[in-house]
Amino acid sequence: MIKRGLFLLFSLVAGVPALAGTAHAASDGASLYNTNCSVCHQAGGAGMPGQFPVLKNRIDKIASSPEGKRYLADVVLNGLHGPIQAGGVTYAGFMPSLKALSDEDIAAVLTYVASLSDAKPAPTIAAEDIKAARAVPKKSSEIQAERSALNAAHPIP
Repeated sequence: MIKRGLFLLFSLVAGVPALAGTAHAASDGASLYNTNCSVCHQAGGAGMPGQFPVLKNRIDKIASSPEGKRYLADVVLNGLHGPIQAGGVTYAGFMPSLKALSDEDIAAVLTYVASLSDAKPAPTIAAEDIKAARAVPKKSSEIQAERSALNAAHPIP
């Protein structure tokens, strides 16, 4: 009986680092960004001229208001289609939805990208922000309208 109890205790203790690693991976925004976003937006959010907007030194400014955080969450969850102006350049692209990622992972990615700026402290996006946005899916036209309203209130760089 004691051996069985020790075996169960050992098994639980041995499994804790694996669970902790999973939780840590969920909060590793840089790694998640590199896996899911950098193929288009390039390393460090540098973008690709004429194809994919620069994220560095822009996302922090957008995320500095509650409306901006909501817009960013909506874009990542629902994707974005159609022309946009970003950093003085027009892009006519397609960003796929990343709604398959967890709320924690999306928050980690957006927080990481917001940190790619000189603004300190950089804005943070919480999993609760993503959860709230996920509860109200939006169509591309609604996200474009949201972008226009945000741009009127807080110009999008």
